[in-house]
Amino acid sequence: MKNIRLAVEYDGTDFFGWQRQSGSLPTLQGVLETRLCCILQENVRVVAAGRTDKGVHARRQVVNFMTGSDMAPERMVHALNCLLPVTVGVSDPQIVPHDFHARFSAKEREYRYFLLESHSALCQRFTGCSRGVLDIRLMQAAAASVCGNHDFRAFSREPADRSSCMCRVSECEWIGQEGGLVFRIRANRFLRSMVRYLVSAMIAVGKQRISPPDFSAILEAGNLQQALVPAEPNGLFLWEVLY
Repeated sequence: MKNIRLAVEYDGTDFFGWQRQSGSLPTLQGVLETRLCCILQENVRVVAAGRTDKGVHARRQVVNFMTGSDMAPERMVHALNCLLPVTVGVSDPQIVPHDFHARFSAKEREYRYFLLESHSALCQRFTGCSRGVLDIRLMQAAAASVCGNHDFRAFSREPADRSSCMCRVSECEWIGQEGGLVFRIRANRFLRSMVRYLVSAMIAVGKQRISPPDFSAILEAGNLQQALVPAEPNGLFLWEVLY
């Protein structure tokens, strides 16, 4: 048996997230496993570094799977790219040690969220929209408080009784660019929808609905007192996975 590692790039707009679901809903795991089973003529289970939500994209997702096939990894990639939808692509095939696990071997993951202040018909597939002018200085102050070890249960969809919602964030910042902003965050792990909730809360900071000290207090308390809707998924990318 060989353990094969691949990099996967995808436009998540038309998929119901990474994880395979019952029924006929299209997912990234489902489409990859189905095509691999066809190519290798064996059952294949694909593991990913990050289980992205419905509509979320990936610049460089990392996956691995076990196979008994003698087919060269480069041929697997060529065959996969011929069969996959045009919105999904694989690259960088590697034979890795058996103990490599795309999810559990990862040391850090980086996500980026692309945000516009006004709607763009051309860019809407890959950007969120704040629908209003933002104060990036206030948002930077909020982002700075995110670095370090924190309980992020206030900014996630995890069950309230989950044993641990602690994450270690090493980098967190907003970057101004022409026509919009980019949120960049790197951490050892992420909770479900965590980045989208953080972006939504920082948009509220940028519109002066929440002050940076109040944002920090919510983070430390682990309890969000007001209803918060996660930012739109279309602006979010799994950018990089570090091992």
